[in-house]
Amino acid sequence: MTYTVTVEPTGEQIEVEDGQTILQAALRQGVWLPFACGHGTCATCKVTVLDGDVEIGEASSFALMDSEREEGKVLACCATVESDVIIEADIDVDEDFEGFPVKDYTATVSKIVDLSPTIKGIHLLLNSSMTFQAGQYINLNVPGCDGARAFSIANPPSNGQEIELHVRQVPSGSATGYIHEKLKVGDSLPLSGPYGQFFVRRSQPGNLIFIAGGSGLSSPQSMILDLLEKGDKRHITLFQGARNQDELYNADLFAALAKKHTNLTYIPALNDAEDDENWKGFKGFVHEAANAHFNNRFAEHKAYLCGPPLMIDAALTALMQGRLFERDIFMEKFITAADGADEQRSALFKKI
Repeated sequence: MTYTVTVEPTGEQIEVEDGQTILQAALRQGVWLPFACGHGTCATCKVTVLDGDVEIGEASSFALMDSEREEGKVLACCATVESDVIIEADIDVDEDFEGFPVKDYTATVSKIVDLSPTIKGIHLLLNSSMTFQAGQYINLNVPGCDGARAFSIANPPSNGQEIELHVRQVPSGSATGYIHEKLKVGDSLPLSGPYGQFFVRRSQPGNLIFIAGGSGLSSPQSMILDLLEKGDKRHITLFQGARNQDELYNADLFAALAKKHTNLTYIPALNDAEDDENWKGFKGFVHEAANAHFNNRFAEHKAYLCGPPLMIDAALTALMQGRLFERDIFMEKFITAADGADEQRSALFKKI
């Protein structure tokens, strides 16, 4: 049985099958609903049922309180429908969001590269080409792990047949542990995508700042490669943070791109290089490098941040102190088991 769900205030309609959640159906039909965890625990996907019959599903009592349930609120990531339904969602329509439908793919591991002692580059050849926006991510099913894990796509959308992921091994992370220790070329893995609202707002004026830490370089790499391929004329400044030279990966790639493209500036920063006489670049944290380069004045820029929580928080503070407003900053924070997140969501991105 298939039912129709009408999403207000946009009026968009989606077809929902028996047993399929509202969120699953929406994403697979290119209709955006806000969400983060996808497991009924964060409340980002909360909507109000205006008409029709809905089964709440396994929504956390913390994310969906009893009083809210009585008011007709449900979590789209858990809720299934039992009739035609009308819901109201808090949708901030973004004119730059292209809304490509989520699809299922079978991927074959085509190459594994040691990018750093803790980060591997995983290249996956898909059974059919994926259409996505630079900055989006996929959900990867890893053997022996319950639930899919989210990883940003590192290559530009011009190559949707073979996608590249940057995977940092997380302490006690079952999925990243498998990828680092057991995954091999030729293995087959199921995945779905694209997901996410982290992408360049092309309609908004202003030069671009990218601040990346660790494997958080993946999304900015996809975005910057896409911008350069399409001949975007705005100036792009990439700040890449790492602990030491061993952990600083793809530096040669961006140094070469900066030489080729006059509108790209590349500034790597190492926060544990005080005793490294061979390092001639910036010594300190990546947000400090941004402050030094721009003299703590970021006005009239758009900033894109991607990396671990501490880096995101420090960069956000620096940018706002430098007169950049919230509307000018876009973020993707990597929440991992090491950061205290639930193990099942060890690689899930959570937008701030």
